[in-house]
Amino acid sequence: MRTSFAAPYRSRRFLLAVASAIGLTVAMVAPTAATASQSVVSNLTEIVSGLNQPVFVTNAGDDRLFVVERPGKIVIVKDVSGTWQVTGTFLNMTSRVNDGDTEQGLLGLAFHPDYATNGLFYVYYTNSAGNEVLAEYHRASLDKADPNSYREVLHIQDPFTNHNGGWLAFKGPYLYIAEGDGGSGGDPYGNGQNKDTRLGKILRIDPLDPPGPRSFSIPASNPFVGKPGRDAIWAYGLRNAWRDSFDPLTGDLWIGDVGQDRYEEIDHAGTARGKNFGWNLVEGRHLYPSGALCQTDCKTLPIIEYPHAVSGGDNCAVTGGYVSRRTGADLYGNYIFGDFCSGRIWTVPADYQYGDPMAAPYLSGLEISSFGEDSAGHIFVVDLGGSLWQVDGT
Repeated sequence: MRTSFAAPYRSRRFLLAVASAIGLTVAMVAPTAATASQSVVSNLTEIVSGLNQPVFVTNAGDDRLFVVERPGKIVIVKDVSGTWQVTGTFLNMTSRVNDGDTEQGLLGLAFHPDYATNGLFYVYYTNSAGNEVLAEYHRASLDKADPNSYREVLHIQDPFTNHNGGWLAFKGPYLYIAEGDGGSGGDPYGNGQNKDTRLGKILRIDPLDPPGPRSFSIPASNPFVGKPGRDAIWAYGLRNAWRDSFDPLTGDLWIGDVGQDRYEEIDHAGTARGKNFGWNLVEGRHLYPSGALCQTDCKTLPIIEYPHAVSGGDNCAVTGGYVSRRTGADLYGNYIFGDFCSGRIWTVPADYQYGDPMAAPYLSGLEISSFGEDSAGHIFVVDLGGSLWQVDGT
């Protein structure tokens, strides 16, 4: 992410108290007239606290949640007799993880689609040299990973400490990996537009250990196989795609790409195959670095762009979310995303188009490091300050 994970923690209780004192309603900001009928996030329910810098939550296809803590642990959270609680540590890999910079650490987790039978899962982290590593582990038992099963799948050299990406997700047998542009500011090496580097990209691989010396396989349908560019690249022109997801119904990829100094963006990317999202030529829908509105050769423009300079300028880094698809959910068919610094959470229909009106955001008061889902499709908000919240109505 662009902003520091070490930013002062702004508690939801504090913001609620301030809002009450000045007469604001924080439970839900009133939507505009044009969106009055749209379902929006109106409340969060805290399910567990006391976590250590959580940055992601996901599931393994059962009733447990797996929370990724930036310093290098994965802990299990489960509903025990009606009370959510941390029931144990699934994996401790702190000895491998470098979390010295606020954007480094253990950043991603994905369970293989056949996890129930093969026990394989994948983690993404920064190592002692400051480079990004994708690694494979096996489970040892239901609630424990085997730390000795470690296998390095992918290693990417990174010139700076920030913009490390970290999102992992399977679609079918293939693993998608979001990789930041290498860091600093403004993409000084032009990695986003350079198809000869894996930085600033979304990659797509088959991570299973193939015969021979290679540690992963390249799907033949990747867009740059047999063409100029790295075979593993699926999409490019991204700055730091901090949390992405696939719509369970349509399979569409949604990307939250963190901006530089002015704009944050959400991309409804379809398959995203071979697409160029424009960084560092554009930031949001504007030319970079001039800030002028892009008129021609704008690559793939986002469907949502929002500025930092709004309501006190406290937006700073988008956190991509999920489309609610749980049958019967009040928010079914809506995409939910937020901003790390302001704690705002927006809700838009999955068929939202650029220029459509947006309902006013929900003010969570959280440092939104991620969203995630359980196996039933309920959506959760991860607060870097140490708590996990369920989005009511999902």
